[in-house]
Amino acid sequence: MASALEVIGERWTILIVRDIFLGIRRFDDLQRDLGVARNILQSRLERLLEHGIVVKRPYQERPVRYEYRLTTKGADLWPVLLSLLHWGDRYAIAGEPPVVIQHRGCGSELDDRRRCTSCGAEVSVTEAVAVRTGARRPGSDTSDPSAIPSGVDDPSLVEAAVSG
Repeated sequence: MASALEVIGERWTILIVRDIFLGIRRFDDLQRDLGVARNILQSRLERLLEHGIVVKRPYQERPVRYEYRLTTKGADLWPVLLSLLHWGDRYAIAGEPPVVIQHRGCGSELDDRRRCTSCGAEVSVTEAVAVRTGARRPGSDTSDPSAIPSGVDDPSLVEAAVSG
C-alpha cells in the first residue's frame, strides 16, 4: 500500500485522475476544475506520465496542445476511485451526493463493488457513466455543473501507453 500511495496518494494526484475519468483531459480545463496552482498541476501530471498512468496526446497542431488520457494502468484505478466516492458519500458529506455512478445499460446506480443495483451486472469503467445530481459539496462554488463533461462515456478513454 505504501508503494501505491507514493504514486497516487497525494491529494491533487488522485483528483487529477478522477477528473480524467470524468472526461476532463486538457491542462487548462483540469486547472480550472481543480483550482490547483499551474505548477503543482504540471508536476503531478509529469509524475503520472512517468509512472505510465496517463499518456499525452496532441489535440491541436498550431500551437501544439495536448490532452491527457488514461492508460490501462490508469484505468485500473477505477475501483479505487469508486470506493473512495462511496466512502465519501457515506461518511464525508451530508445529504445528496453531488455525483452518482450509473450502469449505462439500464440507468441504475452502482453499489460500492461496481455492481448494478437493478440488474446485478458487474460494470466495467466503459459501461458506467457519472451523473451530476445538482447537489453541491459543502464549500463548493456555484458555477454551472454542466460546464464539465460528466461520465466515463467514451469507450476509447482507455488507451494503451505507446512510446513516442
